[in-house]
Formats: sequence, structure tokens, C-alpha cells
Amino acid sequence: MATALPLPGSGRTAERWAHLVKVGRDDLALAKLVEPHHDATAILADLGWQPPADGEVWAVWAAEPPGPGLRAAAGPGADSWRISGHKPFCSGASIVTHALVTAHDMRAEGSRLFAVDLRTARDQDGCAAVEPPTWVGVGMSGADTRTLTCADVQATPVGQPGAYTDRVGFWHGAIGVAACWVGGLRGVAARLLATCTRRPPDDVAAMHLGAVAAAVDRCEAVLAMAATRVDAGEHETPEAARRDAESVRATVADAVDEVILRVGHALGPGPLALDAEHAQRVADLQVFVRQHHGESDLSALGRLLSDSALCGQERW
Repeated sequence: MATALPLPGSGRTAERWAHLVKVGRDDLALAKLVEPHHDATAILADLGWQPPADGEVWAVWAAEPPGPGLRAAAGPGADSWRISGHKPFCSGASIVTHALVTAHDMRAEGSRLFAVDLRTARDQDGCAAVEPPTWVGVGMSGADTRTLTCADVQATPVGQPGAYTDRVGFWHGAIGVAACWVGGLRGVAARLLATCTRRPPDDVAAMHLGAVAAAVDRCEAVLAMAATRVDAGEHETPEAARRDAESVRATVADAVDEVILRVGHALGPGPLALDAEHAQRVADLQVFVRQHHGESDLSALGRLLSDSALCGQERW
């Protein structure tokens, strides 16, 4: 996380995503902590804030599942706000120093982004706490995902209500998550390649290896395409950025499902039962990629494409 990455649109977007691919290839649970820190850096830049200081580790906790969630109330000062309630799915909750969290703005009646200094909040007895891990699945168990409980915790608004999601950069961050998935995909694929390198594969294993190679290449191609478009300034609106982000994420999510299936068919149960690293990577990847919402996200992409406002931008 100490490595400063180029911001999306800086002319070096491919370098940024290549770093996230590498982290995902090495350790998906770590990627679940590294990617949000760099996403937070980009968000702060987009919304006119200073970048994280040396030694700070930032998270972005924006999941809003059904339930009351976090509520934000304005105090007497312009930037004096307090948040209360619960925020689930907070990865790295006991590790990070700061977090960007979404909370319901009681005044504006909508979601708003706030910065919380967790070092200060933890020092205030009962003001901010992370509940003990309730994560029961094997996948992503190393990401320290917990629920944040706040009781009148000081927070600072970052941007106006809706500013967090109304950015082109919101969708660039979504592609950064997909880059982590590509890293995990490469790790699963490498297990099959290593086996086929040690002994000549039969026709079935060779067929699966060829299909896996094509899936990896598809993922790397769509990441490269998206990076080129980002740096060329083609994402003039959030809708244009979302069009590419939804396509990249769908392509990678499909490839993840295919590669896990093909590697399992080619190698049988042995690696999942006896190779701890491979088994953990598969479990982590299956959970991580479910941030793609399948048919729901594909439907959103289809609606974007059918919108007359985007017709002039289509390439087919």
C-alpha cells in the first residue's frame, strides 16, 4: 500500500491496474485491502482532498445492504458531523487508520461520503468499534471483514450528497476491483499450466489449458482497452465510464467462472483437497467475484446500450 500508484486518467492507467493484477495474483485477501486504499486516494483527488499521508491506510466502506446502516447528522459547525449505526462488510476493519464511509445524510435525505479518522474514534470509548469476526466462509477469511459500529462518531463530509457515485472515477474504481479478479484468475490458471508443464497433458487437459489461456487473454485485452479509453479521455460522463466498467467486469466474472470450472475438470479434486494455496485462492476468488451481480449488472449494461444518449458512442 506504500507504493503510490498513478491515478486513473493520468496516462498511466494500465500501470495502475497492472499493479492490482499483481497483488491479486499474489494474495486476494491482501488485494481486498490494497485496492480500496488506492481507490480512496483517487476518490480524495476527485473530490478535492489531500492524498493520504505517509503511514495512513485508508479503506472505502460503501456497502449498503438492506437495513438501517449508518446515519449522519450535522453538528453546529460547517464540517461538524456525527455518524451513528452499523456499517457491515468493512474489510481491514481492525487494521486501517482511516475510512471513507457512506452514510444517510439526515438533512439531505440521501447517501453521502464521510471521512473518519479511526485512530481518534477508537480512542473514544464506545464511539467506534469493530465487532468480532462473524465471517464463517473460507473464502476471503483473511480480509478481516467485520461490522463497524458507530455511536456519535465525528466525521467529515467528502463532497456533496451523491458526489461519490456521480463521478466518472467511481466506475474506474470498479474496473480496479476487476483487475484484482484478473490476478486471482491468473493464479488459478497457473496451477493448471504448472501441472501440464510437469507432464504432457492428455487431449482433454490440453483442451482445457487452451480455453483457460484464451480466457486470461480476454481479460487482459479488455483491461488494456479500458485503460486506453480512460487515458484518451473518452469517459466524458459517468454513463460512458459505466458502459466500459460493466463490460469489463462481466467479461472478467465470466472468465473467472470458466477458469475455475475448467481447472477443476482438468485436475480433479486433488488440488482443492491437498494444495492449500490453490484451494484458498479458489475460495477467495469465488467470494470476491460475487461483487459482480451477474444478470442484474448485465441488465444495467443492456439498458445503457439501449439509451439513445449513448447511441453515437457505440463501436459496432
